[in-house]
Amino acid sequence: MTFYEVLVFIHVFSAILGLGPGFVLIYIVTKATTMTELKHAYIIRNRLHIFVMVGGTLLLVTGLWMGLINTYLFEQGWYVTSLILFLIGLGFGPTVLSPRSRPVKALLQEHKGEEIPAEYYSLSRKLFFYERIENIIFLIVIALMITKPF
Repeated sequence: MTFYEVLVFIHVFSAILGLGPGFVLIYIVTKATTMTELKHAYIIRNRLHIFVMVGGTLLLVTGLWMGLINTYLFEQGWYVTSLILFLIGLGFGPTVLSPRSRPVKALLQEHKGEEIPAEYYSLSRKLFFYERIENIIFLIVIALMITKPF
């Protein structure tokens, strides 16, 4: 196995282990019916997010490394577009998602009782809207990596 093949192997596994859990983060918390369930769902969500961060980092590093080994990739539209979209998706975390998740986290810490407050649904709807956009971006990146259309 060549070094490049090892990078491809790591890259594919990183996509599965890193991006895969990212597609279920919303679903995990939407099924909660009490605050106890919701708080527990967010704990699970945060644990899964570690896989997303590690996998995303490995994807970026291995993808760039493969591009440095085979510089012609930087001339391929699918590669450059994927890289740009991936960087946009990564940028969503600190710039778009984090500011919208802080009020949700604060509400989960401060709220007493078992009933999920109406404010949570309003806050989470805004957060999940942007998470869905990010998921679409990553699905496009995956499709580009598989099909290499241009």
